[in-house]
Amino acid sequence: MSFFNLFKRKKSSEEAKKRLQMVLSYERKGLPPNFARILQDDLIQVFSKYPQFDSEKIEVELKNDGDVDQLWISIPFAKDRR
Repeated sequence: MSFFNLFKRKKSSEEAKKRLQMVLSYERKGLPPNFARILQDDLIQVFSKYPQFDSEKIEVELKNDGDVDQLWISIPFAKDRR
């Protein structure tokens, strides 16, 4: 992969293919299509009880890296932790 490929604009067909693969992946695993959003809402509810975390900035993302599906969760610490 060339350095300049990082700045190359992706074709809409490539993006559509990725989205379709993600939808099919959800179906194979028996996950609802809004799984990431449901999980994010649950995590916000749980972590809002703890002032050490910035629960409003929790991010949940499902990624597909070739043949591997990955669940990415970001739970940031609050800036003012006392």
